[in-house]
Amino acid sequence: MSGAPVAIVGGGLAGIAAAVALGEAGHRVTLYEARPRLGGATHSFVRNGLSVDNGQHVFLRCCTAYRGLLDRLGVAGRVRLQDRFDVRVLTPAGRCGRLRRGVLPGPFHLLPALAGYRLLKPADRLRAMRVSLALRRLDPADPALDLTDLGSWLTAHGQRERARHALWELFAMAALNVGVEGAALGPAAMVFKTALLGRAGAADIGVPTVPLGELHGDAARTAIERRGGAVHLSAKVTAIERDSVVVDGGRVEASAVIVATAHEQAAALVPEQAAPGRERWRGLDASPIVNVHVVYDRRVTRVPFAAVVDSPVQWVFDKTGAAGLREGQYLAVSVSAADQWIDTPTARVRATFVPALEQIFPGARQARIIDFFVTRERRATFRQCPGSGALRPEAATRWPGLFLAGAWTDTGWPDTMEAAVRSGLNATCLVRRHLKRERPR
Repeated sequence: MSGAPVAIVGGGLAGIAAAVALGEAGHRVTLYEARPRLGGATHSFVRNGLSVDNGQHVFLRCCTAYRGLLDRLGVAGRVRLQDRFDVRVLTPAGRCGRLRRGVLPGPFHLLPALAGYRLLKPADRLRAMRVSLALRRLDPADPALDLTDLGSWLTAHGQRERARHALWELFAMAALNVGVEGAALGPAAMVFKTALLGRAGAADIGVPTVPLGELHGDAARTAIERRGGAVHLSAKVTAIERDSVVVDGGRVEASAVIVATAHEQAAALVPEQAAPGRERWRGLDASPIVNVHVVYDRRVTRVPFAAVVDSPVQWVFDKTGAAGLREGQYLAVSVSAADQWIDTPTARVRATFVPALEQIFPGARQARIIDFFVTRERRATFRQCPGSGALRPEAATRWPGLFLAGAWTDTGWPDTMEAAVRSGLNATCLVRRHLKRERPR
């Protein structure tokens, strides 16, 4: 390792992935993170002795880049991956549906699950099976799909309101952080084709068994430093110049720079000469996620996680073990596309979600609430609406040696942990190519 290090601006999953990969390739890196922790949108904090994640983050078996990063960080054993895709879908009325993949090869592995999905009428199940096959024929890279919304496409293909709400929206909300009426068809088709309608095991769900701060933060810093890199927390990069970055007022030389921040920060940080279209990135806007955390004095359900329809609750997860709770039960409710709740006072959130959980889990009616709190991610993802795909930039800029990373860049994936890691690896490849060209003869 020689010369100035590669500067990585941003310590989320994109920056972490780039730092680890460049270190493995023998390049010296320095990662700058303005916050006092790594992990970006996936982090933890301590509350009343419990390790609390800011929100629930899951991955799928098809998220190969993210799973590869867990291997590099040495934490692949701290997540639990389903042997078979299996989701219980609950309702306040006590009815229960189940989507579980069968033994058929993809894309036919989910057809039996759709045929037996009790929350839809038989005619709607049959229509859903037909639509699933129609989705497979779409090309997510087709620019026309970026201009079409998923809801209109589903309606045009015979999906009535109940099917859109009780089936398609479950996965659109979870994957895209936007409802079917506001979701671009391109990324939606990509999710359905790759995960639900691809290889049989592609959609098997993985969840962390330890706090995100341990999974992504502590392990990431150790992995970067073990490979010869440096991590500077609470270090704010305020400007990018050719061959250098300005950190807390001081100029630091860099052999290359990867900007791995959110798109709003990147638009303000990247020089206009390097990215003349940078102001377009702001058009990506943002979509919020709200997480409702409830700690009970006793166990109220045996379900590790479930989707919910006909309720303000969308997905609910048992966080008891991961948080370190020894008695009682800790449930976390994840609410995507949460514009309705992002500014709602906690008291009103409690007045809505506590009764909703009691309807879903009758055991909660006899339980005492030990703690209740809300975490809010106002800008959790960019808003993946029609037209957003055209605003996502490539990793390269007009300046040699300056590259972009982040789930908002053009990775071919929606804004997910997988997209973040892939963006970091994309930037890594470009940095290595640049450094090879710049190497003294």
